[in-house]
Amino acid sequence: MDFRDLAVPILQAPIGSVATEDLAVAVSNAGAMGSLAMTWAEPQAAAAAVARIKARTSAPFFVNFVLAFEPKAFDAVLDEGVPVVTLSWGHSADLIARAHAKNVSVGVQVGTVQGAQRAARDGADFLICQGVEAGGHVQSTTPLKTLLPSVVEQAAGLPVVATGGLADGGDLKWALDRGASAAMLGTRFVATLESQAHTQYKRAIADASSTDTSFTVCFDGGWPNATHRVLRNSTLEQWEAAGCPPHGCRPGEEDVIARKPVGDDVLRYDDTPAMASLTGEAMDCALFAGLSVDKITDIPSASECVMRIWRECEFSD
Repeated sequence: MDFRDLAVPILQAPIGSVATEDLAVAVSNAGAMGSLAMTWAEPQAAAAAVARIKARTSAPFFVNFVLAFEPKAFDAVLDEGVPVVTLSWGHSADLIARAHAKNVSVGVQVGTVQGAQRAARDGADFLICQGVEAGGHVQSTTPLKTLLPSVVEQAAGLPVVATGGLADGGDLKWALDRGASAAMLGTRFVATLESQAHTQYKRAIADASSTDTSFTVCFDGGWPNATHRVLRNSTLEQWEAAGCPPHGCRPGEEDVIARKPVGDDVLRYDDTPAMASLTGEAMDCALFAGLSVDKITDIPSASECVMRIWRECEFSD
């Protein structure tokens, strides 16, 4: 993957179930690189989504698979001609080889230098260097400012994408100046018009500061033991007030706090984010957000967001 082919060296992080096809298309058509999360998608639905995006943009985009779960739709998206795949929370030389057999580029998210070295050995085409500042589920325990130079040094010539706590043009320039080929932004794109995050969730991101976030394991329903960064809310505060008890001993553990139009109800500690489609107490759900909230104050369109960040980068000292 040559990020010099992008008009704007920005990747939209997959951002789980709040990502939409509209968001991915808007980001890619603005000159950056949009994405969709495909970890829990069924093969037929995943292939159809890729086909629809390809019909709406000729620009590159990618789909992500979290390897803590079975990548059921992996071969389906390859067969449909997805241009790029990224892998996180794991390594798989086999999946990379299968992608390469279809001429699909693969990026691997890493949180350590050792992880970067292994991903390079596995055949990754680029590395995604995640710092602990990131929102959502976070592999890393190291600040990006410490990790990025080390990963760039050990990347053996592979392009490196910086991610974790990045939101504006100054952040993009900082990453490029330190050897990154591009930056990946997640929380910034949650707070855009095209994301399917709940309106109150988007506003909470725009109103928050970094001190309103917490690095925790509170919202572990559906993904046990995975660390994540969220905005503080009543669910987190109840759990902390009780002494952060383990599964089976948490206050309100069986509470149904929200309902989906289709599918299971959302329980208090589930990892389901506050989506626009939920009814009930959506703001008691996981409000995934990174330290970048300090620099997010509005809810623009995705294309406006991309263009603004690039202008800021060009004129940044």
